[in-house]
Parts: sequence; structure tokens; C-alpha cells
Amino acid sequence: MAQQRHRWQLAKLAALGLLAMSLSSCTLARWDNLARLEENARLVDEVKAFGKTLGIEPTEALSRTTQERPTLSMLWLWMQRVGTLALSVPVDIRMAIGFSTAKEDLKLEQVYRVDGYSVYYRQGNEFADSRSVATAGFAGEGTIRRVKVILHEDLHGDKNFALPWEVEESIVTPLGSLAAVEFFRRKGDQQYLKQSLTALEEERQLARELNALVAEAEKLFRTAPIEEAKTEILNLIPSYPVYHRQFQRQIAGQHPPTVLEAKLSHDLAYYRYFDQIAALSEKVDLGMLIDDFKKLPHDTSQAGMQAYLQQLKTHYSQSAK
Repeated sequence: MAQQRHRWQLAKLAALGLLAMSLSSCTLARWDNLARLEENARLVDEVKAFGKTLGIEPTEALSRTTQERPTLSMLWLWMQRVGTLALSVPVDIRMAIGFSTAKEDLKLEQVYRVDGYSVYYRQGNEFADSRSVATAGFAGEGTIRRVKVILHEDLHGDKNFALPWEVEESIVTPLGSLAAVEFFRRKGDQQYLKQSLTALEEERQLARELNALVAEAEKLFRTAPIEEAKTEILNLIPSYPVYHRQFQRQIAGQHPPTVLEAKLSHDLAYYRYFDQIAALSEKVDLGMLIDDFKKLPHDTSQAGMQAYLQQLKTHYSQSAK
């Protein structure tokens, strides 16, 4: 009997020890998250203040943390008619759904076939809205990505740009990356400057590959049966290694043939003019480039955007003489 009571006491002590270790681990995790959020808050303030020097009016996006406001995440969906790409017109269907939880807590299964449409989805905690708060997950990401995201979402603010989505995204994406490079250059942070320059060059290469791939895809959709064309395009993608890596990473868990047209159309909205805008930044001060893009009319079309890029290229080239 005494031996049984002794074993019971040992078991109780062991359980208490495990509970104490568990509580200690949870406490340390909470402190770690809190420290990350505090560091991130300082970075957000610094980046937003820097953005103003380039003419980027700050927004409330990411200026609060999950310690201050409830978490809100978004589910974005893009739908494009099968066998087509959004080349000169917007994506056929674009929608966003908000959830009162972080994206990490909302695990989606594969989107199944929608008759007549290709479907691509993406989840995120960061978006251009005051309800977008910095999560522990965001605070734990790399510094370069965080700087780019903060500047990107601020550029989306209506005081900066209020353009059709596909036009605005094509401007904001390269300007955000260029502004991140300038942020590290002004700080004199050589390590992050070098890394952000490398990331910028990779994005420029991605843009070039994407535009070349889309040109091939457009020909195939015009000349071959849809399913055959889709197979050929999917087989072509590995020939564009930088774009291929991003394509594979971003569609993880989604079905490539279902995603194809919507994903290519989505990516065009972000990267169609990336390389051209980066090239313009080599001819003029970044603040002036941002200011010139702010002069675009609110109803600018893709054709209008292309014409304006050519106008800026000519103007900057003449000014440099």
C-alpha cells in the first residue's frame, strides 16, 4: 500500500513538473511574441516616417498590433474565364472575404473546379486598410519583406493612389520594392541594402520572364484547344526559373490546371510594368518618380498606363541630356 502511494506521489510530481514546464514555455513564447511586436512597431514607425520623405502619405495599415486591436485576415479570390488572360481588361472576377482571425488559423483546402473559370486564391494578414494589424507572424518575418510590405500598403492609400486595381497594383509593386532599397540606402545598412538590391533584380527578372511566358500563353490559347494549350503552358513554366519558383510557392495546395489563367492574370497585375518602372528609377529621383505617377488620372486604363510609361521614358531621357 505504501509502495502504491509512493508511486502515485511520484506520478503527481512528474505531472506537476510537466505542467510547470508547459506553463513556462507558454510564458516564454508570449514574451517572445511581445518583444517581436514591439520591435516591429518601431520598424513600422520608422518606415512610415521615411516614406513621407518620398511623398508616400502613411496610412493606418499595420500601425497597430494584435495587442491593440483584433486580428483580421483576408481571403482574396481571382477568377478568369478558361482559355483567356486579362491582358488589356481587368480580371473577370475579383473578390475579398474578411475573417476575424489570422491567416495561420484559417487552413483552406483546395478550391475545386468552377465551371468555365480558372480560380486562384491567396490569404493574408497584411492589406491596405486600418483594420490590418501587425501579427506575431508578420513581426517574425524578414526585415526586407516587412519594409516592402509596409511601404506597399501605404502606397495603396487613397492619398497616394486611387486607380483601377490592376493599374494601381502594377505601379505600387515596383515602387514599394524601389522604396525599400532606398530605405536601407539612407540608413547606411550595407547588408540589407545589398540583399534588397538582389531581391529587386530578381523581381525584375521575374517580370521579364512573366511577360515572355504570357506572350507564349496568349499564342497557345489562340491556336490550340484549351486543354491542350493549358498543358503546354504548364510545361513551359519551368523554362522560366525565377517565375517558376514563385508560381510553385504561391500555388502550394492548389491545382495547377485550375489555377493557371487566374494566376497568370493576377501576376500580370503586379509585374507587367515592374521592369520598365525600375528602369525609369535609374533616370530620376525616386520621389520625383512617385510624384509623376501620382499625376495619373483616376480612370487610367492599361492603354493609358502604357502610353504614360513611354511619355515618362522620353521625358526623363531628354532631361538627362
